This record gives sequence, C-alpha cells and structure tokens, in this order.
Amino acid sequence: MINTKRIPIQNPEDTLALFTRRTAASVFMLVAMTAVLLANLYHLQVSGYSKYVGRANNNRIRIVPIPPNRGLIYDRNGILLAKNVPIYSLEIVPEQIKNIDLTLAKLQTLFELSEADINDFKQSIQHTRHFKSVSLVDQLSEKQVALFSVHKYQFPGVFVDAFLERYYPYRENLTHILGYVAKINDRDIKRLKQQHKYKQYRATRTIGKLGIERSYEETLHGQSGFAKVEVNNQGRVIRTLETVPPIPGKDIKLNIDINLQLYANKLLTEKKIDPLTRKPVLKHKRGALVVLDPSDDSILAMVSSPSYDPNLFVHGISSTKYKALLADPDRPLFNRVTLGTYSPGSTAKPMIAAAALAEGVITPDTKRNDAGWWRIPNTNTRKWRDDIRWGFGEVDIYKAIEKSVNTYFYPIAYDMGIDRLSAWMNKFGYGLPSGVDINEDSRANMPTREWKQAHYKQSWYQGDTIPIGIGQGYWTATPLQIAKATSVVANKGLVHRPHIVNSIIENRVDTPITFKDFAKLNGVKPETWGIVQEGMRRVLVTGTGRKAFSHIAYDAAGKSGTSQVFGLAHGENYNAEELTERLRDHALFTAFAPIKSPKVLVTAVLENGGWGRRAAPMVRKIMDYVLIKPTLTPPSALINKAS
Repeated sequence: MINTKRIPIQNPEDTLALFTRRTAASVFMLVAMTAVLLANLYHLQVSGYSKYVGRANNNRIRIVPIPPNRGLIYDRNGILLAKNVPIYSLEIVPEQIKNIDLTLAKLQTLFELSEADINDFKQSIQHTRHFKSVSLVDQLSEKQVALFSVHKYQFPGVFVDAFLERYYPYRENLTHILGYVAKINDRDIKRLKQQHKYKQYRATRTIGKLGIERSYEETLHGQSGFAKVEVNNQGRVIRTLETVPPIPGKDIKLNIDINLQLYANKLLTEKKIDPLTRKPVLKHKRGALVVLDPSDDSILAMVSSPSYDPNLFVHGISSTKYKALLADPDRPLFNRVTLGTYSPGSTAKPMIAAAALAEGVITPDTKRNDAGWWRIPNTNTRKWRDDIRWGFGEVDIYKAIEKSVNTYFYPIAYDMGIDRLSAWMNKFGYGLPSGVDINEDSRANMPTREWKQAHYKQSWYQGDTIPIGIGQGYWTATPLQIAKATSVVANKGLVHRPHIVNSIIENRVDTPITFKDFAKLNGVKPETWGIVQEGMRRVLVTGTGRKAFSHIAYDAAGKSGTSQVFGLAHGENYNAEELTERLRDHALFTAFAPIKSPKVLVTAVLENGGWGRRAAPMVRKIMDYVLIKPTLTPPSALINKAS
C-alpha cells in the first residue's frame, strides 16, 4: 500500500537559520579544540619542557653503576694480608644462541657440569632479558679458561668475563682479625638503605661481614663510578655517553706482625697420632693468645684457636660445610680473644692488690698467717681454702702475689665489699668493652648487687664477694680485657685503647690513626704500682712461672691464673685426672717485659689446660721472639703456596 501522506515543505528562512546555527556551532567546536590542542602543545613544549625532557631521557638514558676496587690490607711491615685476585666466569647471551639446549649440552660435556648447574642456569635466564649475559660457571680455573679459548669458535654468544674477588693468602691464620667479605644479602641491603648507602653498592657483589673487613667497610669499599648510556625501547645499550670512573677503596695497614702471628698460631697446635691412619697430624688446641705493645696497646698478634678458612665465605660457602663449622664442638667460628669469657682467676690479683692498697684496706706491711684456710669473721660457715692444704705461713703482699695466696685475698675482698671491688675493677676495664676497633667486643661481667638482682632475683650475700677476691665467682673476662688490665699495671695507671689498625693509605700517603685513650686510673700512688710490679716479677723468679721463665735475658713480670669450669661442693676436692678434658680448668697467664720500659705484653688462655702455669711456656716463647729474635725470614714460601 502506497503512503500518500505528504511532507510539509519548510520555510526557506527557517532552513537558512538552522544551517547558520549548525555552522556556527561547528566553527566554535573547531576553534575550541584547536585552542585545547595549542594549550597542550604549549604545556608540553614550553611550560612542561624540563619535566618531559627528563622523563624522555630517563627512558632513553640509563645510569649503569661501576663497582670500585676494594682496598688492600697490609701488616705493619707492608706484607699483603688481603688482596683482590681476578676471577673468571663463563657467561652466555641467550639471544645470540640459536639452540640453547644444544649449546648447554656441549658445555656440560666440556666442563663436566651437573644437571643442577644446568637447571640453575635455565631458571636464571627466565628472569633475565635475553640480550643480557647470564653466568653459567661462576669460577673458572686457568685450565678451564684455556680449554674454552681453544673451543670458543664453536660457541657464539658464549664468552669469559673477569672480575676481582677478595682472597686471603694466610687463610685461617688471620680470620678472627681480618674477618671476611661475602655476598650481599637481603639484610645487608636493608641496612644499607636505612643508612642511605645502598646507592654505592648497586654494582658491588660483596660486603665486609666480620673483623676489619666489616668495621672498616666504608674505608675499604671506595666510591662507585657510573656510565651514562643510551638505550633503545627494549633496554639494549646503543652507545655510552659519559663515564665517571669509580674511586678505589683506601688501603689499611695493621699493627699485626704476620711473622709473629704465624708463630703464635704454631704455638697453639700440637702433633697427635690419628687413630685411623696412625700417622701424626697437627691438631689445633682450644685457646687464645693476644700480644700487645704496652706503650699504646696496639695489637701485634691475636690468635683464636681453632679457626677456619675465610675464603670459603667469599664466593658463598655450601650449606654442608657451614653446618659442619656450626656443629664443630671446638667452635672455630667463635673469636675467643674478644668474645670468649672466662673467670680471670689469679691474673686479677695484682689489680685487686693495687685497689686494696689505694683504699687503705691493706698496707705494704700488712702480714697474715696463712694456715691453708680462711673463714668469714664471727661465723661458723665454710672454710675458704688455699691451693696448698697446709698454707704458706706468714704472708705479705709481695708473697701473696708471688705465690698466689688465696687466703690473703679472701679477707681483702671481704673488707672491700662488692661495691668498691666492682668500681675499682671497672677502672681497669673489667665489665666494660675493651674499645678494640672491631665490632666483636664483649663486656663480659663484673658483678654488682644490681646485676645479681636483675639476673637471679636475689640479694647479694657476703659469700658472693669472697670468690671475687681471687677472680672467680660471677666474675668473667675476655682475654683482651685481661691483657688490657695487665697493661694498666705495666703503664702505672695509663689506660690505653687496644687497636688493630695502624694507618690508612691513600694515594701512597700513609696517615696514622689516632685512637683516643681512656681516662687515666687515678688514686693509686706510684710506689703502689712498684709494689704490684715487684710481686709480679717474683712470680717469674720464684713463683708459679719460675720454671717457664728460668734463665730469661730480660726483666719481666707476670701472673698465672686458673679459671674454674664448674664449681665444687663444700669439702669436695678437685682432681683433674678424674675429669673429662672439657671439665678441666682453663689455664691463664699474662706477662709484660721489660719492666721499666715495657715493649711487649702477652696474655694466653689455654682451654681445659689445668693450672695457669701450663700456659706460661707459650707466653715465654712469644716474649723471647719479640725481644730477642724480633724478625724472621718473611713467609714468602707460605705466600707462594697460598697463591
């Protein structure tokens, strides 16, 4: 059916008006859009120019950090103790290889790689852009480098890269001094970010973990450089625009004498017969040795035995080897010199004598009749006994130090009381950090009333004070604290800060480090120091150290000490032969020489060694070495062997 309805014809004037309105609207929209476009162009090209150029450059230009070479460490005579050696790694650029599986199969045969090595590599390339290299073998031997060089033409996209890695030629002989570097982990990164130092470590593989390597990390590390490179939209480097070379770390010279250090290590080893092979083997004794120059307490040697090879940690120790070190009952990871805590025993008697004389508790003329035991006045409690059952007879302060008469020092402790005793021993450095310039530094424990209340919820009793008078009871000290206290006696009240580092070397300029000493120990008369030193001299002439120090060529003073491993019940006698080795007392000995102008001070701890005099021969040998034979042939043979 045809629609016959007609459409009305509009008025021509209305049509013209409609057309005019639409044209005006279109022109307005065109002008508005053009204005918006021009405004945006102005913003991009003029007002926002700096901002958007920076963003564009950030997409086009990258800053690639360049790691600095780590500073070297030398001994006092310039012998290299920690160096950087070139390490070679086998690198693969995945995008340059047509058949990655075939290439890996050939390399696996060539280098005898395990399936685990191949799987680790495949996991690595999944998280790395294909135009960047990925390490297949981290450490290539020189033989492997030569082998690959011969077959290199067969492996396009595979190459050998080189970088520097820390190496310790003296291995376990210096571990507890130098420490070591190891790969930077998440905890290191977190700490560096908190210290706002992470920027300097973005290209660095390792960081100091212990010892000098950690304590002087900032000095040894240096400052990172950078390369400004242009990259394409895929991140591939097109060209290098600018390079700022890194500033290498500063070198460090120690007070350590490596020849003396090796000699001291040797003294803490002994030959034993292997029960399986029946052949003699060297076994490390458990103990510690520290050698100081008393003029400033610079550390000439410091041995904690047994030790371990720090090179194991540089590239990453296996979990099996690390668990073995942790499980070792001899605790090679433990620095006995600065962290080991032992009762100071009779080595503390000279310091107690000086304090008692200064306080007027005794005088140089005070004499006591020793019958072999002493009891707290006006009590019927336990008898505090001497080493000799029948006693030493009439004893003055000289003989008390010389013969290590316990019954002379029991009443001193009783009369002084724990408050004065603790305060005076703090002045000698007991119960406080020694101040040594590595982070491993134990306070040990100089007991007080407050300490016992906090740890045992008990009051302090008179009976607690008596064993403090002979360096036992709750009192503990590190070998370094004992050496420092002995140095105070040797220097008649001067309290130095023990330190390992001698100077910093930069641009071949050797700048000594000055360590601020502690406050001088005041309140002790010069003649008092003379009395104490004379008592210690007699120890080596007619006392407990006479056998070890017979026919010495110099004047020396010293003191033995026995550190109890466990307490005895009242009336129970100590018999070392009936005890297992690890329950026997520790042997301690400390000495310095010459008396008038000390040049060397030695403190030794021999764990489970028994009576203190058993540590004396080691001390005598080191003092002879320093004072009579101060130099040996440089250990070049060991350096070559280690290298």
